[in-house]
Amino acid sequence: MKHERLTGYAFALFTIIVWGSTFISSKILLTTYTPAQIMLTRFLLAYAALWLLRPRRMALSWRQELSFIILGLTGCSVYFYTENSALTYTLASNVSIIVAAAPIFTAILAHLLGQERFHRGTLLGFLVAFSGVILVVCNGTFVLKLNPRGDLLALAAAGCWAVYSVLLRHVSQGLDPVLVTRRTMFWGILTALPIVILEGAPYPLSPLFTPVVAGNLLFLGLIGSALCFVLWNKAFRLLGVVTTNNFIYLNPFVTVVAARLVLREPISPLALLGAILITAGVVVSQRPVLHVLPQKAGACQ
Repeated sequence: MKHERLTGYAFALFTIIVWGSTFISSKILLTTYTPAQIMLTRFLLAYAALWLLRPRRMALSWRQELSFIILGLTGCSVYFYTENSALTYTLASNVSIIVAAAPIFTAILAHLLGQERFHRGTLLGFLVAFSGVILVVCNGTFVLKLNPRGDLLALAAAGCWAVYSVLLRHVSQGLDPVLVTRRTMFWGILTALPIVILEGAPYPLSPLFTPVVAGNLLFLGLIGSALCFVLWNKAFRLLGVVTTNNFIYLNPFVTVVAARLVLREPISPLALLGAILITAGVVVSQRPVLHVLPQKAGACQ
């Protein structure tokens, strides 16, 4: 049991380090492609890689297929679209702070659905870690300007991730994590296509043959999407959705560090203090080992 939890922690931590770094790749690619185009391209690359890894079909009931459609929407297309769209209406700091609330939304939803009990340590960890998130996101510059449309879109993104997390645990019981991720990506692609088409922006092909663009797209697709979604799924199984999602608090600090290393953006002393608070919050939230309730009768196997 201890070995399994350590493995789960390793999977979750690795995934968050990668996801925090994907912001840098996206920022570089945004000079050439739109957010929707980047989203669709990374899903296509991820799906192709996972198909090569597991070239077999899944036998699913219509209820399971419907669940995967919702997973594709909440974990892929709608999540990324609402998060990226929020950035066009409100400050990036607002979006980062609001999306960082996804773990507490997940904990509440998992408790209401009877998947995992909500502990006081979960709330205390959230309060400590969220305080650190605010310090890291602001990074020494306290600017917070409310914009209802952008902030609501960011809130929708956090809500999408909570639904994705809880539903994923329910759907993936007894299924191959690679096949689960591949099927989720399949519906992510189909639901992202209308967004790209309606956007109507041209998709230049020549940049795909340049090392910078190709390298960043491969990183987003193969590592950030294909590998990390599979590892995140496995972490859910080993730790539970609430414990795993608590690692999301670390995401903003990873991004700040990556921006410092790659883009030479500064890190303020307040951001470092925020990192300490985030780490403390994650540790506190792990203290009461979450008791994962057994699956109810009729759950997908």
